[in-house]
Amino acid sequence: MSQRPHEIARGNYYLRVIVVFTLMAGLLALVGFMQSWSLALTIVNLCLISAVMALGVNIQWGFAGLFNVGIMGFAALGGLAVLLVAMPPVKEAWAAGGIRVIFALIIFTAAIALTLHTHKRLKGKRGHGLALSAILIVGIIISRFVLDPGVAAIEAVNPSSTGYLGGLGLPVVFAWLVGGALAAGVAWLIGKITLGLRADYLAIATLGISEILVAVMRNEDWLTRGVKNVTNLPRPVPYEIELQQAPWFIDLVARWNADSLGLLGESARASALQPLLIEGSTIFVKLCYAGLFLVVLLVIYQLAELALNSPWGRMVRAIRDNEVAADAMGKDVTGRHLQIFVLGSAVVGIAGAMLVTLDSQFTPGSYNPLRYTFLIWVMVIVGGSGNNLGAIIGGFLVWFIWVEAEPIGFWFISLLTSGMGDDNGLRKHLLDSAQYMRVIIMGSVLLLVMRFSPWGILPEQTKQFK
Repeated sequence: MSQRPHEIARGNYYLRVIVVFTLMAGLLALVGFMQSWSLALTIVNLCLISAVMALGVNIQWGFAGLFNVGIMGFAALGGLAVLLVAMPPVKEAWAAGGIRVIFALIIFTAAIALTLHTHKRLKGKRGHGLALSAILIVGIIISRFVLDPGVAAIEAVNPSSTGYLGGLGLPVVFAWLVGGALAAGVAWLIGKITLGLRADYLAIATLGISEILVAVMRNEDWLTRGVKNVTNLPRPVPYEIELQQAPWFIDLVARWNADSLGLLGESARASALQPLLIEGSTIFVKLCYAGLFLVVLLVIYQLAELALNSPWGRMVRAIRDNEVAADAMGKDVTGRHLQIFVLGSAVVGIAGAMLVTLDSQFTPGSYNPLRYTFLIWVMVIVGGSGNNLGAIIGGFLVWFIWVEAEPIGFWFISLLTSGMGDDNGLRKHLLDSAQYMRVIIMGSVLLLVMRFSPWGILPEQTKQFK
C-alpha cells in the first residue's frame, strides 16, 4: 500500500521517535544540571499531566476530528472531583444546610425528568414548548426556594476556613477516577445536545459551556469556596516534614551523602544534614508523584493504542476521513462521535484531577482558556494529531518551552544588552519585557513546526507502518 503524504517509512519513524524522546530527556536533564533537580522534576510532573491531557484531546480531534475548545471546563471538573471526594466533610455545614441542598437537587432532578417525559409525550403536539418551559421554570423556582436558605447557612459556617460542605474524605487517587467519570458524564450531556451541530458551532458551544462550568465553580461558595480556594488537599504521597523526621529517610540521605558528611564532626554533621534532608525530601516526593503520573500516562496510552488499532478505531477514523461515505454505509456517525467525545473528556478530567492533586489546592479562578485549552491544542498540533506518541511528546515539549522560555529569554536579553549600563533605559525596558518571550517563542515554535512538519513532529501512521 502507498503511504499518505504525511506518513514516513517505518524505519525512519521509529528512528524519529527515539531521537525526539532522547532529545526531550536531554533537555530535562540539562535543567537538572544547570538549574536544579527539584525544578527538573517539577517540570517532568507537569509534562506528564500535560501529556495525559493532550492524549484526551488527541482522542477527540486526532481520532474523530471533533473540535472541542471546552477543555478547560473538563479539566476543572476533574479538579472539582478531588475536592468533593478527598476533602473531609464539614459537619457543621452539613448540619446547617446540607439537607436543604439535597432536597433542592432532588427537586431539580425531578423537574428535568418530568420535562423529558413531557417532551416524549407531547412531541409534535400543540403547546409542547409552553409545557416544557412551564415545568422547567416552576422546577427552578421551587428548587431555588429550598436551596437559597441552605446555601446562606452553609456559607456562614466559619467562612474564613470553610463555608462549604467539604467532601467525602476518601483516598485522593480514587478522586482521579471520579474526575474522569464526572467529566465523562457532563460530556455525555453536552454531546447529546451539540454533536449534531456543525464543527464551528460545536466549538462555540463547548467553549461557552466550559466558561459556564468554571463560572459556577467560581461563584458557588457552598460547593467549592469559590475564589477563596480550597488548600491543603490530601496527597497520595508522603509529606516532606514526615520524611525529614523518619529514621529510614534520615539514614538514606546520610548514606547518600556519606562522602561529604563523613569528614565533619558531630555538630557540624547535624547542621549539614538538615538542608540535605529538606532537599532530599522534596526530590523524593516529586519522584513519587512522577511514578504515579507515569503509570497513569502509560495505562491511558496503551488503552488509546489498543482502541486506535481495533476495528472500532478504524471505523472512527473512516468516519473522520469521510463522514458522508460512512453515513451512507450505515455507520452511526453521531453515536461514534458521542463515544469519542465522552472518552476524550474523561481523560482530560483525569488529568485535571492529577493537576489539582499535585498543586494540593483547588483554585477556580486559575482556570483560563490560554493554559487549559490553547496550550493543549498546541501540544497536539506540534506533537502530531492522530498519533498518541505525538501527543505525548507534544505535551512534554510545549510545556517545557512554556516554563523555560521566560528564564531563557531573560538570559538572552541580559547577554544581548551586557554592553549597556545598568541604568540604561533600553536595557531596563528589554529586561522588563523578558516575560513576553514565552509567547514569542511559543508562537515561533508553532510556526516552524507548521512550516517544516505540518503534520507534527510524529505524524499519524497507519497500522502497516507500525
